Amino acid sequence: MASQEIEALSGALARLPGLGPRSARRAVLWLIKRRETALPQLLAALTQVQDLLVECDTCGNVDTTNPCGICTDPRRDQRSICVVEEVADLWALDRARLFTGKYHVLGGRLSALEGVRPEDLTIGQLLDRVAQGGIDEVVLAMNATLEGQTTAHYIAERLEGATVRVTQLAHGLPVGGELDYLDEGTLAQALRARRPVT
Repeated sequence: MASQEIEALSGALARLPGLGPRSARRAVLWLIKRRETALPQLLAALTQVQDLLVECDTCGNVDTTNPCGICTDPRRDQRSICVVEEVADLWALDRARLFTGKYHVLGGRLSALEGVRPEDLTIGQLLDRVAQGGIDEVVLAMNATLEGQTTAHYIAERLEGATVRVTQLAHGLPVGGELDYLDEGTLAQALRARRPVT
């Protein structure tokens, strides 16, 4: 039996996404074995993040500066904004280094079942950013879920009067995907988005 403190640490780690109780115990054992080197580094990193972490007032990204590093990067395309549901989506897209513009994090997606309304998201701030001018394109990068697509449709409707091009990420077959393993929704979207072979 581990001490109450070790069990508390295991329990805290088990609440992290992707870690269950067994993985958390393994992580705790690894930290215990390397407590002279790994544990102080982890504690210092956690303390520093806790002290410095802020939400960007412009886009909603999480960083140690406000505005964030993406918003202040002069190499970024100032004329395009990619709208995502969560910070994790922003990080995933930015890690791919395929989008060179700015971002806007909604903080979730519309959901009647969960009671998430447009006022609960940062849609108003997005509309304000577009209304300030200087934006040519808004890329809607919502997840391919019913709620994500409802959110994208709602934002597209709200941007109808603006002089911006509104685009959406393509949905359909993943590269290397086999038809037999895909769900009906993905197949249906791929068929709807089919294009001529050139």
